[in-house]
Amino acid sequence: MSEYEYEISSNNYSVDFGATGISEILQNVLTLITTIKGTVSFNRDIGIEESIIDAATPIAQAKLTAQIIDVIEKYEPRCEVLSVNIYKDEQQGILIPKVKVRIYDEYL
Repeated sequence: MSEYEYEISSNNYSVDFGATGISEILQNVLTLITTIKGTVSFNRDIGIEESIIDAATPIAQAKLTAQIIDVIEKYEPRCEVLSVNIYKDEQQGILIPKVKVRIYDEYL
């Protein structure tokens, strides 16, 4: 059994409506971590809680990390989260998650 590891970040997000295989899985992960919870019709549980925005940076980083892991494990079982790192962009005042996932070839 082969496995593939990928690092993805929310700052390089674009949609490919015809994505398949690895591209589809990675795009799904990006969609999950860039969606605000409550904004998806018929499934209001998908995404990250908006309340994180108002938290102090260390608290926001911890909550964002936990929520990213939870949402990926729940909604994209074809990959395994290996790590989540949250980087601050001081100039824009935003947090940028970078997620490392493993995809096994049995899902391709």
